[in-house]
Amino acid sequence: MEFIQENIMWVMLALVSGGMLLWQMVGGTGGISVSEATNLINREDGVVVDVRETGEWATGHIPNARHIALGQLSDHISELEKLKHKPIIICCASGNRSSSACATLRKAGFERVFNLGGGIGAWRDAGLPVTTKH
Repeated sequence: MEFIQENIMWVMLALVSGGMLLWQMVGGTGGISVSEATNLINREDGVVVDVRETGEWATGHIPNARHIALGQLSDHISELEKLKHKPIIICCASGNRSSSACATLRKAGFERVFNLGGGIGAWRDAGLPVTTKH
């Protein structure tokens, strides 16, 4: 107990760091990496759903991605029903909105839903292609 009291800042830092790692593992906004996403796309015919707003989508998106803005996702779940057997990778600008979209799809019964950690920014940073074609 004396050690903890004398080193409270280090103990708190360790607890916070561990908590953040655990949060990412159980579905926080950390999501899957760009390389994991490309593996799902290439090896398992994964589908990318971009939940950014239309203006953001128009500036560039992952080729062959489907666009459903987060605010409209609940109304368009039926369009994704036929894709339930495939991995679905959700993308936004940074990974935060896509985390919410993942939760919505999981609640609707989708089991293989993945949040692209870092969003389209991480995709671009990795030097992967983006397109402005619809």
